[in-house]
Parts: sequence; structure tokens; C-alpha cells
Amino acid sequence: MDLKIAKFIGIRILQGVFVVLGVSFLSFLAINLAPGGFFDQLKLNPSISPQTIKSLEAYYGLNKPLLVRYIDWLLDAIRLNLGYSIEYNESVNKLILERIPNTLMVSIPTAFISWSAAFFLGVFSAFKKDTIYDKVIQGLCYISMSVPSFIMAFIVMIFLYKTKALNLSDILSGVNIKHLMLPVLSLSLSSFGGLARLVRTNTIDILESPMYIFLKASKVKNSIILWHVIRNMISPFLVLIGYEISSLISGASLVEIVTNWPGMGLLILNAVLSKDLFLVMGSLYIGSIMLIIGNLIADILLILNDPRVRKQKIF
Repeated sequence: MDLKIAKFIGIRILQGVFVVLGVSFLSFLAINLAPGGFFDQLKLNPSISPQTIKSLEAYYGLNKPLLVRYIDWLLDAIRLNLGYSIEYNESVNKLILERIPNTLMVSIPTAFISWSAAFFLGVFSAFKKDTIYDKVIQGLCYISMSVPSFIMAFIVMIFLYKTKALNLSDILSGVNIKHLMLPVLSLSLSSFGGLARLVRTNTIDILESPMYIFLKASKVKNSIILWHVIRNMISPFLVLIGYEISSLISGASLVEIVTNWPGMGLLILNAVLSKDLFLVMGSLYIGSIMLIIGNLIADILLILNDPRVRKQKIF
């Protein structure tokens, strides 16, 4: 590996460590300074004595000073011990590992479908600029961009229910193919529009560039021209890969909640509503690490794809 690239990766990892520390500390501070707590409801129960509540707070370390609690949590989190959920009375690691596969079952097919559709429609629209095909595709993209994912989920749910492709028992019975189709279709329809417009814009820039005009004038094979067009327009999408990787776990949360899919979305919602400190912090910690890893992968791919970036000072 080139020494310059190795140094760049090292600096990015170091920056990522500080980002995770900053995000985790601010999140921990916000959760703990918010009014109320998990045991406040127990205090309203006359059958539970104040001594019992104090014992529970001491067991979970909630009677310690804020900074001490954060340091204790951070030292455990570094060892990938994310604590014990007060709400579910189970290990946070176990709860997250149980839900992540369900969320990935939604996120991975959604990313593949939306990116594939966006790439095909965007390139086709750029080559057919200002034609009826271009206008129809742009109209579909505007609809996709303007409808929020959770609203799209309601629309898809009604459509599938009216066409008898889905019934209430499919949604309430947990993980099954018909139920999976609902969040995947909803997220794909609400996310391809913005990507397709970005593909179209970058492709048009390439088609109007001197490089493309030269290749056309040189009567180079269309396959070679297409390869150069794709390679030059793909750089902005490599940057988006970082956000795509981080959203594999958290990006489908709202749609999961609306469609009753048993993934990370429902888990995080219940944790926030019940003020389950350790489960909320564990979810945020995993999400921030995924974001750092995604951005690092995107940076490396961008360097490898574009020789112009390698020649610049990248750190």
C-alpha cells in the first residue's frame, strides 16, 4: 500500500475515534439531562419501596456522578460490552444482535434495488435528455423525492392490501416474505428518485465535457465510451457509500415502525420511550461506528477510482 494512502487511512481512523467519543458523550449527556428516568414510573407504584428503587439505581450505576457513569460506560463499550437493558432485562449486545439481521434483510435489498434503478434510469434519462422519456423519468423522481418514506409505507400498505397481495395477519405474524416486501418496496420507492437525479446530472456533465466529445469524434467503440462515462460520473456516489453503510442499521427505522417490522427501528423507539439508557447508547454507539467505517471505505474507493484525487494532498 502507498505510504501516502496508509497515512491518510491512519488519520481518518484517528479522526473517527474522536467523532465517536464526541457523539457518545453528547448523547450520554442529553439522555441523562432529559427530565424523568426509567425508574420514575416505579416511584409512582406504592407497592415498591424507595429502598428498592435506590437498590436498582445502585445496581445499574445510576447513583454515580454523570462523568463517572460515562467513563464506566465508555470503558465497557470499548470492550464491546454495551451494558444491560433495563426495559428488556437482557444484554444490550444480545438484543442488538437479534434485531440487526432483520434490519439488514430490509436495508440490503433496498440499497440494491434503489441504486440499480437510480443508475439505470439516471443514465438512460441523461442520454435521452429533453425527450418524453426524460420528462417521465424526472416526474417519477420528483414524486419519489417528495413523499417521505413513512408516508410511502402507508401508501404501499394500502395498495398491497387493496390488491389482496398482503393482509393484516402477514404484518402481525412477524418475519415473513410478504411482510418483508412492504418495508423494502416502501424504502426503494422513496429513495431512488434523488439518486437517479444525481446520476442524470453527473452523466450530462460528462456527456458535455471535452473528453466525451473527443471520444465521439475519434469514433471509439460505444462500450469504451460508456465505460469512461461511468467511471467519471461514479465518484460522487462513492462518497454516498459511507452514508449507505451507516444507514444499513438505522436508515429503515421509521419505515420499520410504521410497518411493524421487528428490526432496530422498533427496538430503538421502545428504548427511547422507556428511557432505557444503555440500549439507546448501545444503538447510537454502533451507528456512529458504522458511519465512520462507511466514510473510510468511501474515501478509499474514491482514491482508488480517481487518479486525480491520488495526486492531490489528501490529508
